[in-house]
Amino acid sequence: MSEHVYKLTEIVGSSTVSIEDAIQTAIARAGSTLRNLRWFEVQETRGQIANGKIQHFQVTLKVGFTMEDS
Repeated sequence: MSEHVYKLTEIVGSSTVSIEDAIQTAIARAGSTLRNLRWFEVQETRGQIANGKIQHFQVTLKVGFTMEDS
């Protein structure tokens, strides 16, 4: 069994559609610049309200990725 070392970073995703879309947006963007993404953890969920309706979702995530080359 190999041991892994993970690096941890915090990212924020946003969406006008849903919380899930905000998460997907954040992970997709992180995946375009970070290699070896392995897991995420939702830290905070926020939203913007205007005229009594949800206008925007914002999610703060911790993302873990391995530091190995492959």
